[in-house]
Amino acid sequence: MNGNNRGFTLIENIVALALLGIVAIVFLGSIGTATKANLIADKRVTAESLARSEVEYIKSCAYEYSATEYPLDSTLNITSRWSMPTPVVEALHDPDDGIQKVIITVQHDGKDAFSAFIYKVER
Repeated sequence: MNGNNRGFTLIENIVALALLGIVAIVFLGSIGTATKANLIADKRVTAESLARSEVEYIKSCAYEYSATEYPLDSTLNITSRWSMPTPVVEALHDPDDGIQKVIITVQHDGKDAFSAFIYKVER
């Protein structure tokens, strides 16, 4: 082997390592993005589950004319960092004719994470 071949081999190794480094950076970046997406999805699913449970509870409550809020389900297992303000009621007509819009909000770390609304009807 003459001196030129050894230099060329060194350059090839440096280029290969650079390409390997670029691939590793892209791969690690995609893992970070996937982890963040998974955390967001988990947060959304938890918030929706809490809201659905409260919706079912409100549906089971008796209709209250001129109500401004319905109580929270005391059996709901709300973990730390999660909270639910008391559901707000808006009568669709004045006077209340048996149809109300109920707004359920779920919060995570004090910020709104999910809101849903249902229509409660006197039956």
